Amino acid sequence: MRFFQQKVKVGIAGVTGYSGEELLRILIRHPHAEVTYVAAREDRHCKIQSIFPYLEGKIDLDCRVMDAEDAARACDLIFLALPHSASMQVAPVLLDRGKSVIDVSADYRLKNPAWYPQYYQFEHTDSARLSQAVYGLSEYRRKDLRGAKLVANPGCYPTASLLGLLPLLEAGIRWSAPCILDAKSGVTGAGRKASQSLLFSEIAESFKAYKVMGHQHEAEIRQGLAFGSAANSPEQPFVFIPHLLPINRGILATIYVTPTAPVAPERLREIYTQRYAKEPFVKVLPDGEFPELRNVNGTNQCHIGVGVRKDTGVVVIVSAIDNLQKGASGQAVQNMNLMYGFDETAGLR
Repeated sequence: MRFFQQKVKVGIAGVTGYSGEELLRILIRHPHAEVTYVAAREDRHCKIQSIFPYLEGKIDLDCRVMDAEDAARACDLIFLALPHSASMQVAPVLLDRGKSVIDVSADYRLKNPAWYPQYYQFEHTDSARLSQAVYGLSEYRRKDLRGAKLVANPGCYPTASLLGLLPLLEAGIRWSAPCILDAKSGVTGAGRKASQSLLFSEIAESFKAYKVMGHQHEAEIRQGLAFGSAANSPEQPFVFIPHLLPINRGILATIYVTPTAPVAPERLREIYTQRYAKEPFVKVLPDGEFPELRNVNGTNQCHIGVGVRKDTGVVVIVSAIDNLQKGASGQAVQNMNLMYGFDETAGLR
């Protein structure tokens, strides 16, 4: 494991996006990190504190167009908060220069390169490194993250869904009919971009499902469910339906599972409380309580509530996270802490 006597020099590419800005907010107060490079798709050369005036007095850095060679000279570790398909163009350069990379996009999440044209509409040009990338679901890949050089930070919907479902699979509970992943996200999940469908006047006083016939995160959830399954066990079916909430941030996933054999409420609670008892960022709520977004937003926490319907035996799991923290930037910093042997909670709350 690497050990740094001094602060790790970190860079953020895509700093003006929602995830990039959230990373900067966290890292400027991190006890073991020094932000030494920031880049964005800016048409002007300016100071990052002039783009985000609340940073005045906290940081003084030029914000430039991303250049992998410049980033490699300035940093030990670079966070890539870039649009999908952009990270795989620069990550190889950074890795070849001996730098560490945490990719917040989807470019290294899927182990099967054939899934990229299907789910993301591009061919993967760095498929050789897909097998090297560690999938950064911190609670389930902690050992692999220690000393890793390339980390694929999970998506927001998969994080909420997998933290909710994996304890069942680890406990040997299976289902035959598809489980239902009914998930809702705040609008920042779509990224900071100009789109009519994301305008305030379009989303306010409304609520909708989208990509009902197939969302790109389905592949990641499908892949992630294997973490909790025994080798060669049958794939567990699911239906994932995302919804857009008229709020800024947060994800709440309500998961319905009909197990192949009845599960007692006491056994269900025991499974979750034991699995997450030592996890600093996962809280299993008391019996009869279920999560609210206001209690997780602005934190790296995941709150989980579980129960069994007496009338049908359906297991209900509700998982809530902040899509910009545990669903993106907070988890990325948690992964950095694990990579470098820092206290896992450093810089996070």
